[in-house]
Amino acid sequence: MSAPFLLHEHPLRQRLNDELHARPPMPLSGPAQVSYLAMLHEGHASNEEEAHLQRLCERLGLPFCPMVDGDHWVMEAGELRLKWERHTEFSGYTFFRACPNGVPQTGSALEAFPATWWQAIPGKVMVATHIDFVSIRQKDPAPLLAELLQSGATVAASQVAEGAAWVISNFRIEDGFSRFTVIDSHLRPRQAGRTVQRLIEIETYRMMALLAFPVAKEVRRLLDRVEAEVAALMTRMSAAQSPEDERLLLADLTRLAAEVEHSQTRTSFRFGAAEAYYRLVQQRIEELREIRLDGFSPIREFMDRRLAPAINTCLATARRQNDASTRIARKSALLRTRVDIELERQNQELLAQMNRRASLQLRLQETVEGLSVVVLTYYGSQLVNYLAKGSKSWHHLDSDIVTALSIPVIAGLVAWGTRRMRKKLALHETA
Repeated sequence: MSAPFLLHEHPLRQRLNDELHARPPMPLSGPAQVSYLAMLHEGHASNEEEAHLQRLCERLGLPFCPMVDGDHWVMEAGELRLKWERHTEFSGYTFFRACPNGVPQTGSALEAFPATWWQAIPGKVMVATHIDFVSIRQKDPAPLLAELLQSGATVAASQVAEGAAWVISNFRIEDGFSRFTVIDSHLRPRQAGRTVQRLIEIETYRMMALLAFPVAKEVRRLLDRVEAEVAALMTRMSAAQSPEDERLLLADLTRLAAEVEHSQTRTSFRFGAAEAYYRLVQQRIEELREIRLDGFSPIREFMDRRLAPAINTCLATARRQNDASTRIARKSALLRTRVDIELERQNQELLAQMNRRASLQLRLQETVEGLSVVVLTYYGSQLVNYLAKGSKSWHHLDSDIVTALSIPVIAGLVAWGTRRMRKKLALHETA
């Protein structure tokens, strides 16, 4: 008997480990019909989808099991199965209907479920596809492929799983659904389930990646206009003659920068998602392990010829948008430098004018200081005159003579004091 686990474990340990086993493929032990819907969320919360799934269980008289981590769920009802998965942007509903005794049934797997229920699934349909999974005993691939070659229809066909099955599809939407035919030679049940799941994921991720294509067209029109305006602004910058012209140019460049930044913010997720979805498409195609059939394009070649140019356009548009933002920022910096240099020149002129005014004020101040010496000397001599007249009783000096002798003394003292004060102030300013 093993000892109990007593170590303190991380609260996410079990959940992270279970991610390796999340969303396993549904094994197919024989011929079956498979239908798949990918519904864009567009504001619908997971609890709405959970409530809708619960209504299906009630209609079929089945107990409703709670979601596993709230993002995937499987229902089994006899020969019917439903697999639900919630992803970042969409939810996938995969409907399975087994063919008893290997006998194909009419209709599709989706039609075996209540129509009023699946027609009310929350969200908008992004992907809808039917997959006929049949045995080689029921449908020989040779005459089917010969008929397709003779018809001249554009079809992608190949052997997958190293020759264990054939996959045929034209990737067109007919009556609202795209269609795949999988002819099984010797696939194991889980291998068959993985093959069907990979086809569903290729179709889903292909469509989700292409969501960026109309966005890329819209952004290209914006960039054509912005780049033309930037070229015109550069011409105006070369001909700018005044600071007012440069300020107007800077305002226009700032407006264009704001437009491009807004576009980047709005489209960066879409372009990034397109690149990620396209990598998933390539990965799922690689996992099919295709073998080319004479006269037919394998799925890899079909996607390289049809899907890759659209994705490359999206990625090139994203790079062009980033380059436009960088160029506008660089030109704005150049124009700001010119405006700053002009402002510095104006500031230097203002400082020079202030220096001239300060020099003039200094000259005026020195003139006032000379007049102050005269004024102070005059008032000082008058005080001496009053003192001489008031003290005439105890000396016999003439007050006018005393006053006249005091004038140069008073003037010298006032001049010396004023000069000393000016020196102290000058020392204080330089300290």
